[in-house]
Amino acid sequence: MADLSNLAGLVSEPSGEIDSSVSSVSNRSLRLAEKEKRKGVADPFGLAVKYLSRVEAGTVVRGNDELERNMVRVETVALSKGLPPEVITVLLDLALSLNAGTANCTRVLKFLLPATVVPQEAIVKGVSWLCVGKMPMNAQVLFVRWVLTVFDLIDCKDDLRSIYGFIFSFVTEENLFPFICHLLYLLTMREHGELLTKWFNFLSVNGRQPYLTQLLALYKVFRPDLVTLSLPSRVRTGFKNHNSTWKVALCAVQRKNKSAVLVDQSLSLDVKEKPSSRKRVRCHLSIPPLSSAFDSNSNKKVFRLQELRSFKELLENIHNIELPAQMGSLLGSALALHYLDCVQDESAFLRLNFWLGHSLQEEFLLCPVDGSSDNTSEAWRFLSTILFTQQFLQEGFSSTESFLYKFLRVWDGCLLRPQILDLLSDIPLMPSFCECPNYLCCNQRNSRNTISQDLLFFPCSVIECLNSMLVKWLTWHSVSASEGGLDISLNSNSTITMTLSGFMDSVMELVRFVGLLASEGLRLENCHVLLLNQTLAFYETVCDMFLKYSLPLIIMPPAGVFYPALFATDSISVDRLGYIMFRYRKNLTLAKKQEQQREQTFHISRNTYKEFNRNLQAMVNSMWNSWWCSPGSDIEIDKDLIALSKVAEPWCRFDLIHHPALFSYAIEFHQRCWPERKNVDLGSIKTGKYWNWYMEFLFNQGFDGLNNFIQTNTGHGSTLINSLVFLFL
Repeated sequence: MADLSNLAGLVSEPSGEIDSSVSSVSNRSLRLAEKEKRKGVADPFGLAVKYLSRVEAGTVVRGNDELERNMVRVETVALSKGLPPEVITVLLDLALSLNAGTANCTRVLKFLLPATVVPQEAIVKGVSWLCVGKMPMNAQVLFVRWVLTVFDLIDCKDDLRSIYGFIFSFVTEENLFPFICHLLYLLTMREHGELLTKWFNFLSVNGRQPYLTQLLALYKVFRPDLVTLSLPSRVRTGFKNHNSTWKVALCAVQRKNKSAVLVDQSLSLDVKEKPSSRKRVRCHLSIPPLSSAFDSNSNKKVFRLQELRSFKELLENIHNIELPAQMGSLLGSALALHYLDCVQDESAFLRLNFWLGHSLQEEFLLCPVDGSSDNTSEAWRFLSTILFTQQFLQEGFSSTESFLYKFLRVWDGCLLRPQILDLLSDIPLMPSFCECPNYLCCNQRNSRNTISQDLLFFPCSVIECLNSMLVKWLTWHSVSASEGGLDISLNSNSTITMTLSGFMDSVMELVRFVGLLASEGLRLENCHVLLLNQTLAFYETVCDMFLKYSLPLIIMPPAGVFYPALFATDSISVDRLGYIMFRYRKNLTLAKKQEQQREQTFHISRNTYKEFNRNLQAMVNSMWNSWWCSPGSDIEIDKDLIALSKVAEPWCRFDLIHHPALFSYAIEFHQRCWPERKNVDLGSIKTGKYWNWYMEFLFNQGFDGLNNFIQTNTGHGSTLINSLVFLFL
């Protein structure tokens, strides 16, 4: 019995162990269940997404508190942090399937803000829901607008391009037509040209709407044989933005998350607010990173631009390189710009101009004023990048030109002035250039009314800008002239041409505008030396247009520029005027010679010769003949008025000895020649050999311009005092 009891005891022990094991497993399950419960309470967003993913068709929406509670949770997170890709897919399917009703469809689309990227398959599935035709038209329009807003956040677009034909079929919908054209413009590639024949039906019904013309311009680049319609050479921006709510929310989400994937701000428009001042500050301007338009698993044999590491790789793969999904990303890569410059792909330039046009006009012009220095520095970097690109390609973009014509109307003359004026100097020659001077004059007045210390530097900056613009115009003309063509191509990526006479009229208009601006500025600023030298730098370009740039046009500086330079108190201005007059004589002499030999079609006006002779006579009489106010000249002054000044020998006060700009050199020469004299007699310099010594001393100071002028026009070395040589008509 004892053994049995012992056996029973032995048997009972494992039974207790089993009971305790079962109990521990049960407790662990309870702990896990409690943990999951606490986790669910701690993560209401996850539970809300899970609930919304299970909403089926026919679900009661009105009075459904649970549905509303979960929608609010997801909406709050979306507006504050953005939504991950998998949640975007779930919510987009919920909205477009109308399982939660039509009202919730538009509600979900409005807060569908991605935190990082948008899955391509979500968009493709959305297009399939669009094809079903269940959604009301306002929901369809809202969906396409949302796709346009997040287009550059889509992780890949090869599958989206594969359903190009399905998207194309929606152009028959009147309400969707503008937005579908915009989406097609972003997706179109060369192989899509086969659909062109269908567009002519839409043209007959809808006419030449801006958005349709914009898309046809892209098609014409790919298939010029099919698009036989004449389109304007410069198509204005045809796609308007209506996505202000999404844009503001996306900016907030992207900046808060500091995502590596930047939203393309060019595809959305900020809320227009009435500005409190004319100074505009931007919301968000950045160059998007290079990203592929195809999936890495795609069968297309392409070499992606972001994979380039050297110029050698560019040359080896130049025929297989794939353009990025966002053309604006080309601006941030030197190798990409090399590729763009080499291939001269018209479609690439067209798409890049489209991106720049939206970024500059919509984001730079139409944005609220917040006075943030960060926004100003951001805009400075953005415009500097555009300037670098234009200098690299050696030509400007038509989109920046269009932007400037609009921006100059509201510019205060101070905001980002160096970048704005540098962009202005890159504007190609166009008949519409006449608008720019008027805006610049308005901006000069605005600058005068706002910032007193900026009165001088604004006209100096403008004249420097216009000088750079003129040099670029003349250089472009000289290239066209060397090719033997009378018509001047204004841009390598444009078919616009201008006749030589039209080009000369535009150059004449620019030079005359600068003459008026400089004359008025010198009058207001009391002939300030900085403004005077900037003006003379401009006329150093003008005086050599015939010899240096082969342009048969010679324009003399106005009296408001010539005489302040002639009577300037600084020697640099006088020397530069001497160089300018020397070069004018060279150009006029050659023009006269060619006219006599009948080698020139265009003739220099007789008034130009007369004006040059008049200026030449005034300068020689003042500096060489010691008679600065000869009768009949532009500066004739009444003798009684001169007598009131009580200046001894007033007629010789602007010769090479007594001229205010050269007086110190005459004093120094006198001291070297007669160191023992206590009284200074500058008249002794003109006697005998001292005059030639003085001239040699003066020219050794670096006055090459005066040296050339005097030797050419007075025959220095001759004893004849009146050795002035005129250009006879």
